[in-house]
Amino acid sequence: MFRASRTPKLPLEPMHGWPLVMVAIAISVANFMQTLDLTIANVAVPTIAGDLGVSPNMGTWMLTWFATPLAITLPLTGWLSQRFGQVRLFQVSITLFVITSVLCGLAPNFESLLVFRALQGAASGPLTALSQALLMAVFPPARRAVALAVWQTTTFVAPVLGPIIGGWITDNIAWPWIFYVNAPIGVVVVIMLNRGLAGRDNATRKLPVDMIGLVLLALAFGSLQIFLDRGQDLDWFSATPICLLAALFVVTFIALILWELTDAHPIVDLRLFAERNFSIGTIAVTVGFGVYYGALVLVPLWLQTQQGYTATWAGVATAPLGIAGIIIAPLIGRYQSRVDPRWLATVALIGWGAASLWRMGFNADVPIGDIAFNSLLMGAATAFFITPMVSLSLAGLPRERLPAASGLQNALRRIGTSLATSIAPTYFERRARVHHTYLVDRISPLDPAANDWMASLERAGMSAQSALASVGRVLDVQAHMLALNDFSFACLFLFGATLLLVWGTRYRRT
Repeated sequence: MFRASRTPKLPLEPMHGWPLVMVAIAISVANFMQTLDLTIANVAVPTIAGDLGVSPNMGTWMLTWFATPLAITLPLTGWLSQRFGQVRLFQVSITLFVITSVLCGLAPNFESLLVFRALQGAASGPLTALSQALLMAVFPPARRAVALAVWQTTTFVAPVLGPIIGGWITDNIAWPWIFYVNAPIGVVVVIMLNRGLAGRDNATRKLPVDMIGLVLLALAFGSLQIFLDRGQDLDWFSATPICLLAALFVVTFIALILWELTDAHPIVDLRLFAERNFSIGTIAVTVGFGVYYGALVLVPLWLQTQQGYTATWAGVATAPLGIAGIIIAPLIGRYQSRVDPRWLATVALIGWGAASLWRMGFNADVPIGDIAFNSLLMGAATAFFITPMVSLSLAGLPRERLPAASGLQNALRRIGTSLATSIAPTYFERRARVHHTYLVDRISPLDPAANDWMASLERAGMSAQSALASVGRVLDVQAHMLALNDFSFACLFLFGATLLLVWGTRYRRT
C-alpha cells in the first residue's frame, strides 16, 4: 500500500484558484469527519450495548478502544509522513478510516466492534495532524491564517455536533449508520484529493524504524488513555488496575523521553521543544483548550443530572458554543496577519475567564437564556484562541517539520482534553460531597429555619418521609450548584495562568 519514492513528480507547493478551494474543502471535510467520530458514538453507547448484549458500562470500551490507538498514532504522523509522503499518508488514512467505519457498522458482536473501532482510531490519527499541515502547505504564506481558521472551525464544531447527530441517527434510523455515514463522504473526499493533488507530495526518505520508541510510545499513551477512561468508574487509585496503569505510564513515559532524545532517528521528534514558541505555545494550547473542554463536558452533565434538562434541551443551551465558532473563526483568519496573535489569544483567555466568572454566580434557578449566552461567550472566545496560538507556535519551523510538530501538538492537546474530561466530573462530584456534608449539618431540630421548612412541606400534604426526601433532593441540587461554582473558579485561575504563558512567546511580524 505504501511505497516511498525519493523524488515526487511535483513538489507540494501553495495553490491558487479553484484547485485550492477544492483541496481545502476535501481536507477540511476529512478532518471534520474523523473529529466527529470522537463524540458521535457517545450517545449511542446504551443502544449499541443493548443490541450487542453487553452492559452499558462495558459498552464505553468502544470509546476507549477508539481513543487509545488515536492517541498513539497522532505523534507518529511526522515519521510516517517523512517515510511515505504527506499526501499519500492522508489518502491512505482516509481510505482505511472509511473501510473500518463500514466494518464497525457491520460488526456482528461486541468483540469485533472493539477490534474495528481500534483500527478506525489508528487510521484517524494522521488525519488531524496532516489536515493542519496540508492546509498550511497548499495555502500561500499570506493566507495561512485563513487555512488555520478553516481547520479550527472543523476541529471545534465537530465535537459539539457529534452527540446531536449521533442521537438523531440512533433514534430515527439505526446505530450502524453513525458509522456508515462516513463511507460516501470519505469516497468523495478521496476523489477530490486525487484530482486536486495528483502527483504532488513532499520528498520522502527511507528511515529506520525506531521499534523501541514505538513500543514505549504505545505503552505510555495507551496506559494513560485507559487510566483516564477507566479511572472514574473504578474510583481512581483505590483500584489496583488504576495504580498499575499509572505506574506503567510514569515508567514508560520517562523511558520514552530519554530514548527519543538520544536516538538518531526518533519516532517522535522531541527536539521540537527546543523551539521556544513551539514549546510554550503547545503548553498554552494544551492547558487552555483542556480547561475549556472540561467546562464543555461538565455543563451539559450538570444540566441533565441536576437541573432536569433533557439531552435535547441541554444541547440547545450549549449549542451557541458551536454557532459562535462557525461565525467568528473565518473572520479571525482573515485579519489575523495584521494583529499580534498574542493579543488575540489574550482576548480569548479574558473571554473564557469572564464566562467562568459569570458561571461562578449561577444558582439553581438560572434561566436557560443565561446558560445559552454564557455558552455563546465561551464559543466566541474560543475562535480567538486556537488559530493564533497554533500559527504562532508553528511559525518559523521548516515545512518538512510541520507534520511532526502538528502531530505532537495535537497529541498533547488530545491528552489535555482527555485529562479534563476525566478530572472535571471527578472534581465536580467530590466538591459536591463536601458541600453536601456542610449543608446537611445545617439541617437540625435546633435550627428554626430547618423546622419551618419541614413544617411547610408537611402542611403541603407530604408525609415526614417524603418531606425529608424532598429536602435531601434540594440539598443535593444546591451542593452540585456550589461544586460547579468551585469548578468555574478553578477554570478562572487556570485561564489566568495560561495568559501568562502566552506572553512568554515571541512574535516577529513577517
